[in-house]
Amino acid sequence: MTTRVLGIDPGLLHTGWAVVESAGQTRKYIASGVILPNPKMEMSQRLVMIFRELRKICETFQPDECSIEIIFVNKNPKTTLLLGQARASAIVAVAQSDIPVFEYEPNVIKKALTGAGHADKSAVDKMVKMLLPMARPKTADEADAIAIALAHTNTIRF
Repeated sequence: MTTRVLGIDPGLLHTGWAVVESAGQTRKYIASGVILPNPKMEMSQRLVMIFRELRKICETFQPDECSIEIIFVNKNPKTTLLLGQARASAIVAVAQSDIPVFEYEPNVIKKALTGAGHADKSAVDKMVKMLLPMARPKTADEADAIAIALAHTNTIRF
């Protein structure tokens, strides 16, 4: 059975997204990108843009499941709260399409891809390139979204 997964790396300025298919041990890159709200936009408009763009992505690619990164409290609580709003906008956009949303902590994503929960960025990138050689992310946010989708395909089997 083939499962299409939407991975999301939420952010107010850069929301990375990726669509990956999984069938048994096989992974296939479908598409990825970054939603880039203008930082001069009002907060509410940025959140609406994230919501609308993810709705379009869901309509276009018809994912079966979604995986999204859990946010940890940063040194600046205000930043964490603002990022949480972007994350909520993304979750609601996907959930409105009746797509189940799975949430993963960063160390779980790293462990699912590399076998080590504290792997560095280069180890994650190496695994993404090995598993999906056709993926050519242009930004870190896009690469993270691909990693989040792949981690879900590796985790959900168990």
